[in-house]
Amino acid sequence: MNSFLEDLAFADDICLLSSNVNNMQNKTTKLNEAAQSIDLNINEKKTKVMTVNSNTAQTVKIGNNIIEEVEDFKYLGSMLSNTNGTARDIKARISKARNAFCQLQSIWRSGSISMNTKLKIYNSNVKSVLLYGAECWRIIQTDMEKLSSFHNTCLRKICKIYWPKKISNKDLYLKTKQCCMEMEIKRRRWR
Repeated sequence: MNSFLEDLAFADDICLLSSNVNNMQNKTTKLNEAAQSIDLNINEKKTKVMTVNSNTAQTVKIGNNIIEEVEDFKYLGSMLSNTNGTARDIKARISKARNAFCQLQSIWRSGSISMNTKLKIYNSNVKSVLLYGAECWRIIQTDMEKLSSFHNTCLRKICKIYWPKKISNKDLYLKTKQCCMEMEIKRRRWR
């Protein structure tokens, strides 16, 4: 017996998966019928179709309305792309983490808050935003460099190490009791 992932469902967010358009149309029709039987309607404007490694010209419909085909979309806070890459999701994660880091500037500048406390705040409020979903990322070297650069920049600002002062990344990690991004992501995947 073969087992295949047929759908992803979380609360009111459903992602139907299929290996061909006809099967996708059947699933969409059955979902729409089941929803209507309990007086629910699928929001056609929010519903999207994304094909991966396919050049098919067929469309998927809800009733008589064609569902928009897209190259990427956001599902549960992560960007999914038909190129199978995670570069857009990583870029979005860095942007959100940067925003979280900037909102905490008063903490990073404070002389009355210990380094240990600042690092706990960084781990819980910035690094967790940065690495949300990282266990599933397909990371290439340039993506890892972007993540590492952001992480190291944040740690240097927390430690108040500004140019022209210099410190190696190894010494930075020892001082902050942190590890490099590559190891952090590996640990999350192992868990």
